[in-house]
Amino acid sequence: MSNRVEKLSLLSEMIAFAKEDDTLKPIEFNFLLGVSKQLNISREDFDYLISNPIGGITLKSYSERIVQFHRLVLLAHLDSSKNPAEEAKLFNYGLKMGLNHDSILRVLYLMDGFPDRMVPAAVLIDIFRTQYN
Repeated sequence: MSNRVEKLSLLSEMIAFAKEDDTLKPIEFNFLLGVSKQLNISREDFDYLISNPIGGITLKSYSERIVQFHRLVLLAHLDSSKNPAEEAKLFNYGLKMGLNHDSILRVLYLMDGFPDRMVPAAVLIDIFRTQYN
């Protein structure tokens, strides 16, 4: 990912995703803080985004969209519980990002087969690669 605006936008989108139920659990906060560190976003910018979301930017690269979808999958299942509303949000976010409908459904279906419902990155990439070819 090349620019700061894209990184801030992605993190803001993740924060909005986590806060859709009007709460930000400590485990979600810590996960998002870790993502912000990965993206080289300062703590001050992170704290600002918690209160002041910014508009979303559509990623041009298909692989970057897959990585962002994986982050959302991990975020949605931090508490290890199955939540149909969160799965619907994930599905809609995936479609909004322009990801393949069948690949998204396959990821959501396979989550139940993994410990803590966390789909490994390699599995997720293989699912999207198969549909992309």
